[in-house]
Amino acid sequence: MKKILLFSLLAVFFISCDKESLIAENELPSEITTYLNTHFPSTHVIQIIKDKDGFEVTYEINLEGGFYLEFNKKKQITDIEGTQKLPDSVIPSKIREYTSTNYPSKDIIGWEKDSYNQQVKLNNGLELLFSQSGEFLRIDN
Repeated sequence: MKKILLFSLLAVFFISCDKESLIAENELPSEITTYLNTHFPSTHVIQIIKDKDGFEVTYEINLEGGFYLEFNKKKQITDIEGTQKLPDSVIPSKIREYTSTNYPSKDIIGWEKDSYNQQVKLNNGLELLFSQSGEFLRIDN
């Protein structure tokens, strides 16, 4: 019975901690502001959502030009999507070299990193999967 009560209390705690809120640009952590200033210096911020889910905090940022960025609780970039070519500076060099060699006329419009892999999306809809170190693994369609 105690286990059920404890589980119920923990579930209520985590459910009640789910919270999305709009924040101002000046409320962003400095690491994220530095990233934006480095890779998107002339692109204006449209919207910032701070998402608290239990102990996890993520930042979702919409920029002018159709760019969407997501940062994890460590304030590291994990996802970038665009309606146009992403800046070369946001793509790891090994991945950028692979795509420019094998798909020279295609642009990278999406990049995502998880615990295991990295994935890029090209403007022709093709998705390529890479290891954490940037080694090509396969086409992921």
